[in-house]
Amino acid sequence: MMQRQRPKNRQTQRVFIDLTHLGRHVTGIERVSIEQFEAVDFNDADVTAIRSSGTLSMIFRQHVWLPLLALLHPTALFVFPGFPPSPLFAFARDRVIMYVHDLFLITRRCDLGWKAFVYMAWPFSIAVRHLKRFQVNSEKTRGELAPFVRPDAAIQLYRPAVRNVFDLVPTQRRPGPQLQIATLGTVEPRKNYGAMIPILDALAELGIRAELHIVGREGWGDAITALANDPRVKIYGYLAVEEVKAVLEAADVYLCTSHDEGLGLPLLEAQYAGLAVIAPDKRVFREVLGSSATFIDPSDAHGAAAAISALISTRDWQSHATGAAVANVARWNGLASLDAEAARTMFSQPVRPEARGGRRAGAH
Repeated sequence: MMQRQRPKNRQTQRVFIDLTHLGRHVTGIERVSIEQFEAVDFNDADVTAIRSSGTLSMIFRQHVWLPLLALLHPTALFVFPGFPPSPLFAFARDRVIMYVHDLFLITRRCDLGWKAFVYMAWPFSIAVRHLKRFQVNSEKTRGELAPFVRPDAAIQLYRPAVRNVFDLVPTQRRPGPQLQIATLGTVEPRKNYGAMIPILDALAELGIRAELHIVGREGWGDAITALANDPRVKIYGYLAVEEVKAVLEAADVYLCTSHDEGLGLPLLEAQYAGLAVIAPDKRVFREVLGSSATFIDPSDAHGAAAAISALISTRDWQSHATGAAVANVARWNGLASLDAEAARTMFSQPVRPEARGGRRAGAH
């Protein structure tokens, strides 16, 4: 990683960033790790990225090599933007920064696959209880994290900017015989895709024929079975960027029925296509989408269908949705740019635990 030229009289902070989880399909966590840590030139920091070359290599580096580096470099900082750190880092907690994407490993264990439960939930719980420095992707995540951490822990807001990763272009869509609904995300219980089938049924009762297009790899659980057996549902699996672009630009609306999200990055990414977004009426979606979305209760299929029907029955609804989507992405990225400016200087000074007192970092 290239570094800026620094004043000779200023101390350079040694930083190790755990990027061992990269190399898989690039989804939300991987994208945040790349764009907010790997691709950033942090002021006054000598950054070393730790990578892996497979599952066994990842496990070894996360739980053996990184703790060993903490012993060999007693003044270095260690940053974990993806997976939680080894429990051994509880003994170096003054020198660790963990990025928290959500609290599902604690609050929604019923929605975890066995791999996540065994490999991630335990170290995540230890890290949350013992570490002193955290970064989060949203106000909602910060609020959920605060009750679990130490009284002297610092929580910094570091919202990700949203790029047009699918090279989307807002287009004027011509109404077809069926309402085209798109959604992105791994097919797993937490995404609550099963709630979409009753909504399709309720739309049909209102005389609105709809087709659902799901882009996302198959996760754990059997949610995909009922979806795959419905002729109105098309499941694409993980697609290349240009294929995702085609699905989103052909859609009329974007539907999310997740039980919860730490952020909901795909919703913002889909707004580059000018899509009208329908999302659960929950804190995180209102934070991310502002006034640009239609909010529903996914458990009330008839109420959701009525809201969608009202949306698409409004005159010039597509042009209004496009304007609202574009404005919302600009709003969010403006907030994220403020966070990024603060983050670029986060390693300027070595950690001094006694200087932080009991104050929690937050608003900026």
